[in-house]
Amino acid sequence: MENPFESGHVKNYLLAYASVVVIMILFFIASTLFNDIEDVEKKIFNTEIKEEVVNADLEPEVNASSKFKLLDKAY
Repeated sequence: MENPFESGHVKNYLLAYASVVVIMILFFIASTLFNDIEDVEKKIFNTEIKEEVVNADLEPEVNASSKFKLLDKAY
């Protein structure tokens, strides 16, 4: 069995690992360089309580769920 330190296999594995890392860094730089991020508008949730007649018979969970409004579209 050959000694990998004398035959040069370790050097080849380190060069292969370094080349993969360099390629990953270059792809990261290229993807961030050409990716223009636009400003994202702030989402504001409507939490105002509608003035409706609330029955005392309803459970508190039902009353709490009527305070929130769902968004017009899903994200």
